[in-house]
Amino acid sequence: MKDLVYRLTVAVGAFLVWRLERLIAWGSRVGNPAFFRHEQFAWVAAVDAQWRRIREELEVVLRRREDLPNFQDISRGQVGLTNDDRWKTFFFYAYGFQAPQICVRCPETTRILAQIPGMKTAFFSILSPGKHIPRHRGPYKGVIRYHLGLIVPEPKERCRIQVGDEIRHWEEGRSLIFDDTYPHQVWNDTDGLRAVLFVDFVRPLRFPANVLNGIILKLIAWSPFVQDGVANYKRWEATFDRMGAELPRAP
Repeated sequence: MKDLVYRLTVAVGAFLVWRLERLIAWGSRVGNPAFFRHEQFAWVAAVDAQWRRIREELEVVLRRREDLPNFQDISRGQVGLTNDDRWKTFFFYAYGFQAPQICVRCPETTRILAQIPGMKTAFFSILSPGKHIPRHRGPYKGVIRYHLGLIVPEPKERCRIQVGDEIRHWEEGRSLIFDDTYPHQVWNDTDGLRAVLFVDFVRPLRFPANVLNGIILKLIAWSPFVQDGVANYKRWEATFDRMGAELPRAP
C-alpha cells in the first residue's frame, strides 16, 4: 500500500509540474535551447577552472568505488533507466538537502559548489565502461543541468551525450550545460571510467515565473520522490558506517 501511494503521488505531481512548464519556458531569461553557452552564466568559467581540486577529492572517493551506492539505490524511481552496478553516485545535495558527512570529507568540492547560484542538487556521477543510459527526460524545466568533466576516458568522442538532436562529448576540465527536459541519453563506449560533477541549478526566470518556480521547487523538495531518496541515502550511509568503512578524506 505504501508503495502504491508513493507511485500515485509521484505520478500526479509529475503531471501537474509538466502542465506548468509552458510558463517556465516563457519566463526563461536564457532561452530554451538543448545546450546552453558558457557565457550565459557568469559563474561557469570560475567553477570550471577549479576542476582539478574537485578531481583530487573524487580520486580519494573512488578508492571505495565498489561501496558507493548505485543511482537506483538512492532514487528508486530510476530503476527503469539503470538496474545494474555500473552507475555509481556520491551525493552532496539533493533538492537542497545536504549530506553533511560527505560535504565535510570533500571540503573543496563543497566550497566550489557554493559558488553556483541556485545550486539544488550535486553529486559525482560515475559511469563504468560500456554503460548506456537510455533515452529519457528530466522531471522539471525549472532547473538547468551542469556537467563538469572530471575523468573522461579516450577516445573521448565515444563518451558522449545526446540531448534532443545534438550529440556532444565530455572533456576533462570543461562543462556541458543543458536542459534535461529534452529527451537525452548517455553512452560510455570506452574501456575506462567516466566521472562528472553533476549539478542542477535554478533556471534564471522573469517575474512571475520565478516566484512560481520557487514554490514548485520547495514542493518537489518535500515530495515523496525526494524524501524517499533522502531516506535511502541515510540508510546507505548508516550501513556504510556499520561496516566500519570510513569514507576517506582528501589530502
